[in-house]
Amino acid sequence: MINSNIQAKKLIILLLGSGGREHALAWKISTSLSVEKLYIAPGNAGMEECGDIVTLNNYSTQTIIDFCHAHNVSLCIIGPENFLAEGLANALSKENIPVFGPEKKGAELEFSKAFTKDLCHKENIPTANFKIFVKREEALSYLHNISFPCVIKADGLAAGKGVVIANNLEDSQAAIHDCFDGKFSDAGKKVIIEEFLEGTEVSFFVLSDGETILPFGSAQDYKRAYDGDMGPNTGGMGAISPSPHWNESLEKECLDTIVKPTINALKKHNISYKGVLYAGIMLTTKGPKLIEFNVRFGDPECQLLMLRYAGDVVETLYACAVGKLHEITPKWHCDHAVNIVLASKGYPKNPIKGEIIHIPKTSFSPDTHEIIFHAGTIFNNHNFVANGGRVLNCCARGQTLQKARDSAYKLMHEVKLNHSFFRKDIGKII
Repeated sequence: MINSNIQAKKLIILLLGSGGREHALAWKISTSLSVEKLYIAPGNAGMEECGDIVTLNNYSTQTIIDFCHAHNVSLCIIGPENFLAEGLANALSKENIPVFGPEKKGAELEFSKAFTKDLCHKENIPTANFKIFVKREEALSYLHNISFPCVIKADGLAAGKGVVIANNLEDSQAAIHDCFDGKFSDAGKKVIIEEFLEGTEVSFFVLSDGETILPFGSAQDYKRAYDGDMGPNTGGMGAISPSPHWNESLEKECLDTIVKPTINALKKHNISYKGVLYAGIMLTTKGPKLIEFNVRFGDPECQLLMLRYAGDVVETLYACAVGKLHEITPKWHCDHAVNIVLASKGYPKNPIKGEIIHIPKTSFSPDTHEIIFHAGTIFNNHNFVANGGRVLNCCARGQTLQKARDSAYKLMHEVKLNHSFFRKDIGKII
């Protein structure tokens, strides 16, 4: 039950989103004794067992506010970043509706990479050397002054696909042209050219209510489409948690040099950051450096955090939303978790849609060690049907990374979807 110091009654929750991240959140929320009702909008085909799927006429800010008032919603959990970039959290807060997710200015940490890089420069936060461009010709000219590989980033939101590691001049030029030619719409109107950082990447999560900062787990994401970390960047083809490269010393260093200075810098500008802050960290020979921030749970990392979290996630997220995070002590299962993503052939560019998926039944009990989270699926004519690039997440917990990995792959091999693929080396390359 919810701690009486936080909330005396059970909560009516609206969860916004439709991906694997939101399915994992919905599943975890549904196991909580702190919930009276869970509404999910728009949801996906796998989430019906977790709560009530609702379809809104549109997903405008006013429509969401009207729904919250009509259904006495006591906590809105925002999954995807687009709602945050549009300022939904601001509007909900003005209506006195508790919301898990940062307001628009705080969300700039993700939807403007230039904003984050400038903040890092001003606050001496360790990150890659960079330069920001708003003109194509200047960006192209700059390429003749740097060494390769380098990293080309579209400034704004690009569904995890606006980052290119360019190995030579020609690749760099092509990436810059893609941005300025509108491949990522408005996200590419401003371009960041960065130093390439060598090392091991770790996803580090914290919760913040604007004052208290609470570490909330680590993971390792596999962004490239194919085995051996080959192929194009994707939204994520799998993950493991915790990261085998993470430890208490690194956590403290990253809190002190990256996370706390960021939250404090926002506070200087009267920005109270409430929600999850996901720091992509590169562990270099010169210490940990920030790659980028995300202002929502990672997908596919969130699935593993929800599997491993032993506390009441509703109590935790509500405390974060109402400024009482200091009352929460996170509890974790002391094991490992693995997520393997099944993608439609053609992902990330042109995934095949409309094919029937045969999915083994998995239990939704609180003690589940193996589970399938839906992402790009719909239910049509009594069948689950692929309706996106990343279709399913086969996840498992185990006492060791190898046991979790074996269970997740066993589950994956029970799924049948023509014209699909998945990486065979999740958890093997670490």
